[in-house]
Amino acid sequence: MTIDRAVLAIAGVMVLASLALGWFVHPYWLLLTAFVGANLLQASFTGFFPAAMMFRRLGVRPGCAFE
Repeated sequence: MTIDRAVLAIAGVMVLASLALGWFVHPYWLLLTAFVGANLLQASFTGFFPAAMMFRRLGVRPGCAFE
């Protein structure tokens, strides 16, 4: 697994978890979905994503997006 795929996986998990929490617990959890989406959007322009730095420190090999 590369950092690119790991970032997509963690973002997908966060979106699905926040949608489930928004449905079953409280609608304010949907703000987490908006935060994840905004973070992915800014990462597409800047290349900075905090989870990518974490995965790099854990030794996950880099992909083409987060080299």
